[in-house]
Amino acid sequence: MNFNIEIPFFREKIFNILDYGAQSSLEFNNREAIQKAIDTCSVSGGGMVFIPNGYFLSGPIQLKSNVNLHLSENAVLQFTKSKEEYPLLWTDYEGQRRIRAVSPISADSQVNIAITGKGIIDGNGALWRGIKKFKLTSKEFERCMAKSPYFIETNEGGIWCPTQTVYEGILNGEPDYNDPNALELASKYYDLYRPVLVSLRKCNRVLIEDVTLQNSPAWNVHPWFCTNFTMKNAKIRNKFSAQNGDGLDLESCQNCEIVGTVFEVGDDGICIKSGKNKEARKIIGPCRNVWIHDCKVFDAHGGFVIGSEMSRGVENLIVEDCSFIGTDIGIRFKSAMGRGGVVKDITIRNIWMDNIIEEAIIFTMGYVLKNLETTETDEMQSTLKEDIPEFKDVTLENIYCKHAKTAIKIQGLKELPIHDIHFNNVHISSDFGLKFSFCKDIYLNSVYLTVNNQQEIYLNQKVEE
Repeated sequence: MNFNIEIPFFREKIFNILDYGAQSSLEFNNREAIQKAIDTCSVSGGGMVFIPNGYFLSGPIQLKSNVNLHLSENAVLQFTKSKEEYPLLWTDYEGQRRIRAVSPISADSQVNIAITGKGIIDGNGALWRGIKKFKLTSKEFERCMAKSPYFIETNEGGIWCPTQTVYEGILNGEPDYNDPNALELASKYYDLYRPVLVSLRKCNRVLIEDVTLQNSPAWNVHPWFCTNFTMKNAKIRNKFSAQNGDGLDLESCQNCEIVGTVFEVGDDGICIKSGKNKEARKIIGPCRNVWIHDCKVFDAHGGFVIGSEMSRGVENLIVEDCSFIGTDIGIRFKSAMGRGGVVKDITIRNIWMDNIIEEAIIFTMGYVLKNLETTETDEMQSTLKEDIPEFKDVTLENIYCKHAKTAIKIQGLKELPIHDIHFNNVHISSDFGLKFSFCKDIYLNSVYLTVNNQQEIYLNQKVEE
């Protein structure tokens, strides 16, 4: 497979942050020194901004064209948290125009940029994130309450809040985004609006290689309308309890390669998105020409995921030679009425999975946060043709899963069934087998299921439900 993905290149000139006033110190804020090194590097023709071994604290920084931000093997770059350094702005998050705090690392409309090296970039996300109580052990919950006494009861058992402003922000809710004063109204509760760790918008020729990116306030890496994006041999980490702690959310990007990367996160591992609902469909921008291979995902909600924000469409993807271990769901396609958009021309092959908590493979048009099984929400009542999402022309072959609760679930829509899905040489052991509804032209060719120790074999079968 060759999508002609362009890799960034840099001249051999080094800009050491120590030469711009940086200090390896537990207290010193290196934001100005690092940004000065980046700016100088960019305007002088580019090169490597070098972060040597040591601990470097910093406020948010912006990558610029022709800059390779490189961390030495024992370098730690950890980000601060303050209302002054992280003002709120309008951006795109979860598929829509949203208010968020400034990201620790960002780049907008830049060309030829990279984050490389074997060091660690830490977003200090634990200072931002609330945590659902059921995700914590009793000892962990006690430690959280010792740090902050703010707790909100919910029907899921409650949410611990790291600060009073997060607590009050949840109780007050987000402002009406049509209000011209929305940013000002939200600013009082700035840390409710957790940023993604690495925000890349409309950039071309981007490389993330070898580095460890961890402890993000919200999503870890979010490329948005980028072209020629490569992530290679990186490590993407978050605690299991990290709310919205996605690994990679590749949104409306083209010509991308994700290779050799390990994900262990608090939400979806490798996720493909393209905007949410009618608002997103005003901009043409499918996520397409993506090659994902030789990656591992641990302890995520989903190993490989498309959606639920897929309103601008997803097409021409290959996922191969990957392992998903201990994830909630293995391979996950999710959407809902109102999204619109088409997901098509997807090949997933040579996948090994073990200890999948729910479905090994799921296609669902019934995705809502509160209840994955219901389709009775206001959002899903539209019958406009453009609001109906579509999954089609997907091939899954050489798929092996040692254990899952459910082998394969397909949950379509009466208005437009999920169709033309091909399963070839699939081996799954599970508690439950096939659960199909509102689908047609589902082809099962050499599908071997072991359901409660009883074998089910589908050698060449076409299924409609």
